[in-house]
Amino acid sequence: MPIYEYRCGACGVAKEHLQKLSDEPIAQCPACGSAEYRKQLSAAGFQLKGSGWYATDFKGGSSSASSDSASSDSGGGHSCGTGCGCA
Repeated sequence: MPIYEYRCGACGVAKEHLQKLSDEPIAQCPACGSAEYRKQLSAAGFQLKGSGWYATDFKGGSSSASSDSASSDSGGGHSCGTGCGCA
């Protein structure tokens, strides 16, 4: 549920209210009872917390693991270990 900011034009009180998208806007100021209590336009509060997908999945390291497995498979059964290409 989003948090909406409201401000009263009569007394100046500002509050945040947790409401459903389908809820009607709050019509009266909880402090003074005025009908000048209006919803404010504000930026959404968005934060990424924790280890997250970027830090664990795509931030280096994972490409070296895939290149190590590719280099070990590229020998194709070559056993002399000199890199001569005799396989």
